[in-house]
Amino acid sequence: MDSAAAGSVPAVVDRAEMTSALNRSLAIDPPRTAIITIDCHRGHLDPAIATMPVAAGQAARVVATAGRLLRAGRGAGMPVLHVILTTRVLPGGMPESMSNPFWRSLEEARQSLTPELPSTVRGHNLAGSPQTELMPELGPFPGDLVIDTKRRLSIFRDTDLDPLLASLGIDTVVLCGINTNTCVLCACFEAFNRDLRVVVVADAVASMYGDDLHFFGLQNVARCLGWVVGCDELLALIAKGPAPAPQPQRSLAVPGGSVTRAAARGR
Repeated sequence: MDSAAAGSVPAVVDRAEMTSALNRSLAIDPPRTAIITIDCHRGHLDPAIATMPVAAGQAARVVATAGRLLRAGRGAGMPVLHVILTTRVLPGGMPESMSNPFWRSLEEARQSLTPELPSTVRGHNLAGSPQTELMPELGPFPGDLVIDTKRRLSIFRDTDLDPLLASLGIDTVVLCGINTNTCVLCACFEAFNRDLRVVVVADAVASMYGDDLHFFGLQNVARCLGWVVGCDELLALIAKGPAPAPQPQRSLAVPGGSVTRAAARGR
């Protein structure tokens, strides 16, 4: 019986050669690249009031790194979009999150999604609460776009993100925020299925579920869905700009056959 079937923890498969090769091929075209923050709200990242808190040190890291990324992106003319979960309270006082069977069962069992910190699904990011506010260090600043109709893990479902990206001419999404293994990973799958180039900034994401699932989320992206890079690496790519377009080729008739040369050479 293999280790996974036996219930033991399997060894991590080393795909560093593959991911390094892919990262060397990555180029960023700022006007066609959107930076999307996912649930960078006070409900996760403000330790004083968070209802599903990320550990304080990790929250500070995400805010600081995402802030650097956003400042550089805005300066390069990259669209910045913030997607924020809000939970409406239905007539009768029941939050709409409680229609999800897993979340409802979690509350009924009085269990917490955060392994070392108290949290609540029922009281998380209720519409109009301060928890739904974007961390002020991150915006929204003039020109930023905010989507606050996220209801579950998906940034696409029941939001206008799809037409917004299309209207902006976006072919690449740079993702940061919370949680690496749920909402960020879900965004990667959905962006991949839309044939968008997916980039996750490793030091601008974190998971309230534990470091093991944060690691899993990054591995799953890098080995299956897109690019995982550090903020410094991405800022260098933004400054560098897109790779030169390949020169058009044309065939020139020559005695005994033909030869293909770059049209730009003019001969």
